[in-house]
Amino acid sequence: MTVVDFVKKNKDIFWSTDNYDELSNEAVVESVLNYGDMKEVNEIIHIIGLKETAQIFKNQISQSRTNYRPEIKNYFQLYFNKYA
Repeated sequence: MTVVDFVKKNKDIFWSTDNYDELSNEAVVESVLNYGDMKEVNEIIHIIGLKETAQIFKNQISQSRTNYRPEIKNYFQLYFNKYA
């Protein structure tokens, strides 16, 4: 499965767009971590890779402003620090 296939299969996570083919991996990771369940999180990690997903997340949270809710940011910081 590709990222585009995953996005089309899980359109409800990507409610802010109709342009599913043009989403970047960064946008996909952010949406899945914020709005997906653990099954979807594990799926996208399997597709993109654990290290790549962790790197995207770490780059995003290093910015002065992020779209992650505090509890999501905290959970995935712990998760990626342990497993990636």
